[in-house]
Amino acid sequence: MERNKKLKRLVLAALFAALSCVATLIIQIPSPMQGYVNLGDCFVLLGAYALGPVWGGAAGGIGSMLADLLAGYAHYAPGTLVIKALSALVAALIFKTQKSRRSVLPVILGGLAGEAVMVAGYFGYACLLLGKGLAAATSIPGNLVQAAVGIIASTVMIHLIGRSPKLYQYLER
Repeated sequence: MERNKKLKRLVLAALFAALSCVATLIIQIPSPMQGYVNLGDCFVLLGAYALGPVWGGAAGGIGSMLADLLAGYAHYAPGTLVIKALSALVAALIFKTQKSRRSVLPVILGGLAGEAVMVAGYFGYACLLLGKGLAAATSIPGNLVQAAVGIIASTVMIHLIGRSPKLYQYLER
C-alpha cells in the first residue's frame, strides 16, 4: 500500500513537471511588459498544492528548468531550478497551514508568497550571478505580470478542480 502511494506521488510529480514545462514553452500570452507571459507558474503552484512542499518543489523546479534548457536559456536553468522549487515549496507550506483549503484564500496566499519568491529570486539571480547589477530591476515588472497570471490561473484551476471530487482528492491533505 505504501509503495503504491509513493509511486502515485512520483507519477504525479512527473506529470506536473511535464505540465509546467509544456505550459511554459507552448502557452504564451503577449505581455505589455515586452515579450510574453506563460502558464508555467500556474502548474508550478498547482503541483505545490497537490503534492506538498518537497514533491511539488521538485516538480516545479525540474519542469521549469527543462523549459529553460529546451528554449535555449541554459544560463537561467540553474537559477530556475532553485527559484521555482523554492517558490513551490513556500506556496505549499502556506497552503498547508490554512484550515479550509476549499476556499480561494489559501490558494491566493500561497500564490502570493510563492510568486514573491520567484520575483525576488530572478532579480537576485540576474543581479548577482549573471552580473547584470541593478539593471536586473528592469525584469521585475514583467515577472510581476507573470506572477499575477500564475496566481489567477491557478486559482481558477483549483476552483474547477474543487468541483470534481475525483480530482480534488489529489490535493495535499
